[in-house]
Parts: sequence; structure tokens; C-alpha cells
Amino acid sequence: MTVTNSGIQYAVQIITKHFGNLVAKVCETLLKSGPLNLGALIRSTALTPQQVKNSLLILVQHNCVQPFTQESKAGLKVQYIAVYDNILHRLRFAKFLAVVAQELGDECKQLVTGLLEHGRLTQQQLMDRADQKLKSTSTEVQDVSAAQDAAQENFVRLVNARFVERCPAPEPLLEEPPEQEGPKKPRGKSAKMAQVPETIEQRVLAAARPMEAIRFLITTDAETDDPLQKSENNFSSMGVGEKRKFDDLDSEEHGSNDKGVILWRANFEQFIRCLRHKACIESVRARHDDGAAVVLRAVLKATRNQETKVKTNYSVPLKMDAIYEEVMDSEACPSLEQECVRAHLRLLCGAPLVTGEYEDENEDVLYSVDLKKIIELLQNDEVESIVLKRYGKDAYRIFRLLTSQSNAGRFFETDKISEMALVDKKETPKILYKFWKDDYVHMEKLSLTAAKQLQVMVWKVHKSIVWEHVLDEMYHAAYNLVKRYDHEREENKEVSKTPKEKRFGWLEKKANRFLAVRKIMASSLLKLDDALMLFHDF
Repeated sequence: MTVTNSGIQYAVQIITKHFGNLVAKVCETLLKSGPLNLGALIRSTALTPQQVKNSLLILVQHNCVQPFTQESKAGLKVQYIAVYDNILHRLRFAKFLAVVAQELGDECKQLVTGLLEHGRLTQQQLMDRADQKLKSTSTEVQDVSAAQDAAQENFVRLVNARFVERCPAPEPLLEEPPEQEGPKKPRGKSAKMAQVPETIEQRVLAAARPMEAIRFLITTDAETDDPLQKSENNFSSMGVGEKRKFDDLDSEEHGSNDKGVILWRANFEQFIRCLRHKACIESVRARHDDGAAVVLRAVLKATRNQETKVKTNYSVPLKMDAIYEEVMDSEACPSLEQECVRAHLRLLCGAPLVTGEYEDENEDVLYSVDLKKIIELLQNDEVESIVLKRYGKDAYRIFRLLTSQSNAGRFFETDKISEMALVDKKETPKILYKFWKDDYVHMEKLSLTAAKQLQVMVWKVHKSIVWEHVLDEMYHAAYNLVKRYDHEREENKEVSKTPKEKRFGWLEKKANRFLAVRKIMASSLLKLDDALMLFHDF
């Protein structure tokens, strides 16, 4: 979905809160104007060159801006583009840390905390942070040595789980998109969807991303001190072509194999994928039962690292034996039998993908869960709950009727809507007019030529348009909530600095009120961000 003005305001507010007004001004200019070179950025912001350079260094360090090189008439020029999603992710660090703690433990969580705080670090810097934290709590040499080994192992676990990745290339060359030879007629719906052009941000991020062979590759010197032998050990799992590509990319774009120059960062894509999977699992649990949720968790866990993008429509196809084995290995397994697992899979997948001649042969049947349908149901529930709270039960029934028929593209007359939704005929036009005024429904006037010319109003819901409108409202609400939170904190700065034992009378009441308001606002922002992810990231 496109980024609206409210979305930009929200992102700028986040940057202001974390890095200050100067950095926020540079970021806002990039968000509104698109890619700019250093000279254009200085002119647009009216800041000094040093201020702009320092702001860009901070934004690049924290993965909020990606530099890239593009060919122009004057030659190759470095430009900068804001990475909108990464800016929003800065308010989700607590959720990311909870994911790591749940899957890999608190020690891995501490390593990720360092990456989230500093944006990009070398492997040695991460180990040094772990050492400093341990030395502050323990003085025994044996404990320190054991902790260093544990920190190294935890780093490997994080990379293997793809929660940590190598940083992208500093200034990748952005090539022009290939021009089509001639106009081709689209064949079916999938061909039409495939022709949607990539945004320049997507192209830049794709060009900067390291190839999979080195994106999650760790160089260690634990196996041998011989550099040649180290290279052989690191390349043992690669083919000849992959080794040659690795040499070129690692030397030209990512420096040498020395741990001191390879920068690492948190892999936001993997964290969002985990949160998306969690949302799907909880939705299935609520709509069906615990058994279906366990089966879905097993499917997604087994295929997580094989997904090529976050917003995938279907899970990676998997055989029944692999799914059942994963279900049996899960801690939450309620001793499901194989036939029960197959029944849950048919519920989640519909008809399985048959690769052989007979469907009853387990080795020839692949199951792929329709994740897009699960997300769409969650989005429907979210919008319908907004309609129910804002417009009432009658409006809720009307909106639900129209959304259920939105895929068919059908228009409904006012009287027909009143009859089908069981709403009074006098109230129906009023409700529909409110919807139309707030951009929740689309209305058209039809002229009927009969003995007497009549004009009839027909209504329908354009889901994509309404969903974008709802997302924009969420951005606006989140922006206001963050702004109000900062205002409350500024108003109660003196109260917060006063020690608890010195708070008496009106000062104590003011402090208690501020704590209650802060708790409510933090909880509201957390829930609102869940809804934002549902429409923007999932």
C-alpha cells in the first residue's frame, strides 16, 4: 500500500523522538521528495553540509536510509533513499526481543538488544559488549571465558535462525529496469498482477541485499589458523559457481572476510515474518481449535527459512510425513494422530497439491496453507470492529453484507440492502450516506428510463480503497497518540524527576495520574501497531 501523508508524519515523529529535530528534518525531506543526492538534500533542508552528513550517518547506521549509486548525465552519483518500513520497526523492538527470547532464550536476546540499540555492529563489537556486561557481574576468569564461548555460540544460533544478517552493500549500483520489447497482452489474473512495477525503494533494497550464500555466512577462526584452510571450511557447502560469486561480492561489496570489517544488523524481515506467522496461528486457534493451530505452527516452523518474501500468499508446499514429524516434535503437541493432522490440513489448505497419479500416496501429496485468506479474514474482522464501534450494529450488518460481496463487484440498491441486512428502510439511506461521506462505500447513480424517469442509487465496497483509507486513519491515530504521549511526558517532567519518598499531596496525585495515563497510552499504541502491521506489513 502507498505511504500517505499521515504515514510520513508518523515516521517523522518516530525519528524526532529517537534522534532529534535535525535528523528528522533530513528524513522528512527524503520521505516526501524521494531519492536525493547530497547537494539536493542540503538545498532542500537549508542545513549546513556537516549537519546533513552527520544526520545521514546516523540514519544509515540505524538502517533508516540506504545509499545507492545511479548513473546520470554527469556520471555516477550517490543518492539516498529513506527506508520507510525500517523507521516504523523502531517502535517494534520490544516485540522483536520477545520473539528472540521465546525462541532462543534471554542470552540471545541480549545480543540482539545491542544490534537494535546501535543499528550495526561487527561481530567483535558484539562479543565485547557481552564481555563488559559479564565483567560487571562476575570477576572469575573461568566464568568470563565460558561466557565468551557461550556468546559466540549464541551469535551463531541467531544467524542460523536468520534473526541477524550481514549489512547490505554500502552504495550498490542501481541499474535501469529492463524495458519490455513490445506490448504483450496479459494472460489471466496472475499475469496482470505480475506486471505491477517495483518501486525504486524495493529495487534499491534488492540491489543492496547480499546474495543468500553470504548473507548468513559466519567467518570463524575456531577451526584452523590457516587462512586457506578457513576459506575451504567456509566454502564447503557451496558449489563452484557460488564460490566464485562469493569471492566477487565479498571482496567488492562487503570488504574482506575479517570479522573486524563485516557489519551485522538485526534482520527485520525475519522478525516480521515470525509475527505474521504468530498472527495466523492465533487466528486459526480462535476460528477452529488448538489442534489446527498446532498443525499450522508445525507447517510454518518447518518452512520459515524457505520463504522468499514476507507477504507470501501460500506456505511452502510440504509432504505429510514432514508435517507429522514436526507436529510430534512440538512441545504443544496434544498427541494428534496422523488422520487428525490430515483433517486439519484439509481444513487449512483445501485440496492438496497432487504430484503423483494417486492422491492417497502420502509421498506424492503436498500441502500448502492459504495464508493470504487467513490474513484477509483478520483484516475483515479489524475493519468490521471499527465500523461497529463507530456506527453501530445496523451499520455493522450493512457493511458486512457489502464486504462479503465485494470480490464479485456487485452493486446493491438501497432497498435491497435494507431487506438483506434487516435494517429499517428509513435508517438505511442515512447509514449509507455516513459511509459514503467517510469513504467507506462507493456510490453510483443510475437513471432508469420508464414511463417516468427515475434515479436509483447503488452501493458497493471497494476493499482495496477502504483498506488504504483505514490504514491512513491508523497512521493518523498513531501519530496523535505518540505526540500526546510526548506532551504528557514533557508536562510531568518535574514530577518524574522527584523521588517517590518526596511525593506528597497534589504531587503524588499528579504522579499517579501520569503513570496511569502512560500505561494506557503505551497499551493503546501497542494494539494500534498490531493493526498497522496487519494492513501494511502482513
